[in-house]
Amino acid sequence: MILLFCGLSGAGKTTLAKSVAAELKSLNIKIEIIDGDEYRAALCRDLGFSKEDRNENIRRLGFVASRFSAQGIVTIVSAINPYDEIRQELAEKYDHVNIVHVDCPVNKLIDRDTKGLYKRALLPDGHPDKLNNLTGINDTFEIPVNPDLYIDTCNYTIQQSTSSLLYYIINNLHPVKKQTQKIPSYTS
Repeated sequence: MILLFCGLSGAGKTTLAKSVAAELKSLNIKIEIIDGDEYRAALCRDLGFSKEDRNENIRRLGFVASRFSAQGIVTIVSAINPYDEIRQELAEKYDHVNIVHVDCPVNKLIDRDTKGLYKRALLPDGHPDKLNNLTGINDTFEIPVNPDLYIDTCNYTIQQSTSSLLYYIINNLHPVKKQTQKIPSYTS
């Protein structure tokens, strides 16, 4: 199972992923988190923030996720993942991809601004510290039309959001199909 998160910076994707991972581990369910920030710093350093580069970033994360998922590991891709086209591409290419929209209104995210990104994005044009490609402010975020799961982190606590995601995972977990090996019979 691949849980393909999407949502604006600061919406709670990483927090939710870590919280549900702890719950799954306590149930002896294997889990791997592919954090967009961590992988961008290591595996995707060569990519910028154009639409093409963002899509390539998600393609790479999706491929890594597919390898974990193929081994029966629940895999969360925790990234902004702003474009529906690439989300749908991964859903069609790999088995058991579930799109999870982790949502919070921009005005709340501006208030939270845990990384200081919104403050930088809202600086006047020409300011040397202005961030020109923050998704949801000065770059596009395509809201998923029919996500498999919608989680509103503005109106629900991390515990409530974790419970909702955990319930979804448990009820949609696909067992790894066992390969039946046919042994030839020899007759005399």
